[in-house]
Amino acid sequence: MHHFHPDRLAAEWLSLNDRCGQDTREFVQQFFTDNAEQLAGHFYNTMLADRAASAFLSNDDVHNRLHFSMQRWLSALFSAVDTDAALRLIAEQRKVGEIHARINIPVHLVLRGARHIKDHFIYLLSQASDLPQQQAVAAVRLVSDTIDLAMEIMGHAYSVSHDRNSRAEEAYRLFAITQNITNEKDQQKAALLDWENQLMFEQAVGHSAAHLPRICRSDFGLWLRHKAVHAFEGSSEIEWVLETMEQIDQVILPLFPGATTDQFSEQSRIQLLRDLREKVKGIRFHMDSLFDQNNELEAGRDVLTRLLNRKFLPVVLTKQISHANNHRSVFTLLMIDIDHFKQVNDSYGHQAGDSVLQQLGLMLVNNSRSGDYLFRLGGEEFMLVLVDTDITGARSMAEKLRQNIQQEEFLLPQGQKLNVTVSIGAAAYDGHPDYLHLMHRADEALYKAKNNGRNQVVIAGQ
Repeated sequence: MHHFHPDRLAAEWLSLNDRCGQDTREFVQQFFTDNAEQLAGHFYNTMLADRAASAFLSNDDVHNRLHFSMQRWLSALFSAVDTDAALRLIAEQRKVGEIHARINIPVHLVLRGARHIKDHFIYLLSQASDLPQQQAVAAVRLVSDTIDLAMEIMGHAYSVSHDRNSRAEEAYRLFAITQNITNEKDQQKAALLDWENQLMFEQAVGHSAAHLPRICRSDFGLWLRHKAVHAFEGSSEIEWVLETMEQIDQVILPLFPGATTDQFSEQSRIQLLRDLREKVKGIRFHMDSLFDQNNELEAGRDVLTRLLNRKFLPVVLTKQISHANNHRSVFTLLMIDIDHFKQVNDSYGHQAGDSVLQQLGLMLVNNSRSGDYLFRLGGEEFMLVLVDTDITGARSMAEKLRQNIQQEEFLLPQGQKLNVTVSIGAAAYDGHPDYLHLMHRADEALYKAKNNGRNQVVIAGQ
């Protein structure tokens, strides 16, 4: 970033003064000194009227600290007469940019404020009727160019500081989610054990090979094929586990006979069970190795509900489309929206609304499978990606989910209990390569559900 070297910036700052002449610089400096209070007042009055900006500018701050800081900043902008003075001004702009990044003021609001200052300066200047037009033009050019340069320096400092802060926050987030990774590891080990126990029971009671539960269709198998393959992409362990699962489903399980089969010795059955046990032990070993090597399965979580946010939505849906095309399978989106959620916030407060969102997020987790994806899209809207599920299965799951939510009593912070309902729109992947097309269809179904009276499931195109 050679352009933002202090010496080069100082030379550029001083060149603005030289281009307009000493008389113009002195006039502008005096003008800003005389009108700093009015300019600062106009800036804050205008920005406080802006809904986005007002969140960062309270009236107490305006009167007690920021109003004075703005006056001082305006008066100093045109005071640089040598390199040392210019370097001090540059350092100040950088400090302001770093402060903006630290308190997370959006850059566009800073630029908007600068535009308001320039506009009001031009208005005030137009009231000075005795000012020669040539000097007025020169003054406007100097003010505009100087403020723009100050914004460039602030913006660069903001970017550098924001990136640094983001890396620090990411490092802390990775540390904070270690417990979640441990939970994921335990959950998948339990899912694998559940499948193994179910298999042993079904085999022991004499069910035929065709009716034995397949590991690829188990909760563990869905999680591994739809999530772990992406989280641990490229690892040799994942490839080994996938191949082993295929061997279990396509080679070992079909060899198991029913209880009435006479042409199968007990010794052969025991050998198959031993082979199966070794395969499962190998899967556990490789999964433990993967979890130990990787401290992050998923990022981009919603802070409130701990569900995924929009960050990975394009990645997930693109991969699901690719998986569906490669395996000739289908997946379905459920768009879920809490009915009349604004009334919850208005009647009980935003803390109660947050509690409802958190409890609904937990219900969605408990009513979905490990391989499915849950997103909080924003506000009271959620999205559930049902992997390997056609529209018939999705309708059944959505209706069951709707009924469970309707029957649930949501506990509010003050101890009250509340019942809520949801509207659900469903759309199955139809081969269109753009995931936005699928989301749009599910959205249209959701809007239809809400327009038809809410608390219902609507299938896209029906």
